[in-house]
Amino acid sequence: MKTLTDKVAAVTGAGSGIGRSLALALARRGTHLALSDIDEIGLAETVTLVEGTGVKVTSSVVDVTDASAVEAWAQSVTDEHGQVNLIVNNAGVALIADVASSSIDDIAWLMSINYWGVVYGTKAFLPLLEASGDGHVVNISSVFGLISVPGQSAYNSAKFAVRGFTDALRMELDIAGSPVSATTVHPGGIRTNIVRNARSRGEAADPARFDKIARTTPGRAAEVIIDAVLKNRRRVLVGTDAKIVDFLSRLPAVVIHTLLVTTGKRQARQGRPAR
Repeated sequence: MKTLTDKVAAVTGAGSGIGRSLALALARRGTHLALSDIDEIGLAETVTLVEGTGVKVTSSVVDVTDASAVEAWAQSVTDEHGQVNLIVNNAGVALIADVASSSIDDIAWLMSINYWGVVYGTKAFLPLLEASGDGHVVNISSVFGLISVPGQSAYNSAKFAVRGFTDALRMELDIAGSPVSATTVHPGGIRTNIVRNARSRGEAADPARFDKIARTTPGRAAEVIIDAVLKNRRRVLVGTDAKIVDFLSRLPAVVIHTLLVTTGKRQARQGRPAR
């Protein structure tokens, strides 16, 4: 995919954060939009922001944990736009809890959105992307799909799973000589509301502290993701912190383990969560 002008992009989680910024950035490039979110109010606000840009915009309230709903949305996108060239599986949530304090329901909730939502979106849209003759799948993982950290066991699990799923998909598409490709995105700290909206078991993370260390704006993240699509990158790191984490992930496992355990113990003594 060498251009996004007059192509059709479907974006989940478009009601805020990276999803909203992607909608705005794609509209500026002349990409027609099919937007979804479970947050009806946020989704409507995004639609208002992109209206008047000269592209066709449709929106649907979709629960990405519902495979049938995602399939129905994918079909409606084709019906309304005639084709679809890009799916960005962006919807995601956070759970701040260690293994001992996490309930099975908590873990299942996170996995149903962060992993199964990606799988459902990929499966529903892949045949439509193939039919377009020029398509791309973008799945959002995380730096926590590169290394594991204490207090994020469920989130780590989902984001590692997204990475493995998308890497395998990319290879399968290449083997088949498909007109579709796939990119895994590993954002670092992005200034969104994900921490504010997170479930927490125990001491919650401090959103103000997160905002201080999350240096990358959603707008910048959107630009990096779009550039990765146009350059057909297999994997993209978003933010300087993501590049640092990628470097750390290449060190011997014992080094990372020792570093994170030592840091966690120090933070525990200071009364701060180890994350």
